[in-house]
Amino acid sequence: MANFTAADVKKLRELTGAGMMDCKKALDEAEGNLEKAVEIVRVKGLKGVAKRESRTTENGAVVSSIAADNTSGVIVELKCETDFVAKGEKFIAVAEALAAHVAKSAPADIEALLGSEIEAGKTVQAFIDEANATLGEKIVVDRFAAFAGGYVSAYMHRTAADLPPQVGVLVELDKENAEVAKDVAQHIAAFAPKFLSRDAIPADVVENERRVAEATAREEGKPEAALPKIVEGRVTGFFKEQVLLDQPFAKDNKKTVQKILDEAGVTLKRFARIRVGA
Repeated sequence: MANFTAADVKKLRELTGAGMMDCKKALDEAEGNLEKAVEIVRVKGLKGVAKRESRTTENGAVVSSIAADNTSGVIVELKCETDFVAKGEKFIAVAEALAAHVAKSAPADIEALLGSEIEAGKTVQAFIDEANATLGEKIVVDRFAAFAGGYVSAYMHRTAADLPPQVGVLVELDKENAEVAKDVAQHIAAFAPKFLSRDAIPADVVENERRVAEATAREEGKPEAALPKIVEGRVTGFFKEQVLLDQPFAKDNKKTVQKILDEAGVTLKRFARIRVGA
């Protein structure tokens, strides 16, 4: 192991703007020689990574990786600074590599993902740092969803023809039904429900909606005797907006999503929706 200190790593970061792990590797390769380490960083194109850390990432893509038998699948959001980079082949390749890695390694959370090895001797964090350097923009992965156990499917939605998918939806049914899985996933992409069922809503959230509904009705001067019915009506409206199973189905608004699932004889076990930057 080369002889260098934390202060040396800090100094190299200040001189080059490269990431911490890249600085450590460069110093190790340079056997602690700072000048040589600077040269190594420059040769490998890692300069400027750390300096991009404060930039905002509002563009990017959502990509998916679904098992051939649909027993598992993932969606991953990879963000960048500009739409120009987002629609580039190199950026999409990085995103797809991350999705494949998540599908294979099943990390518990983002921290575990970043610390896992995507290649021999290379962590996901180092892999992303390299993408930062290569693409010249801040690249961030901070959300993913992974399902396994039932029938898993994904729907990817493009908000513009020249951009990669900006919205990704992952659904898991209790049994195979490709058509229903696709239809429900498309519905979720369009209507952005926050909860699967009423039971999934925290009690304090429902209670707060009741308080707001009552306070609003009183402010509007509604009769005291009519308040209970008005409050319940507005809370029901909240459920129709936020609860997937209560929402009118996109392709037939005379039926709820629950009704569509019941008619198909399937149960939606869970879903995840990711929109870039949202």
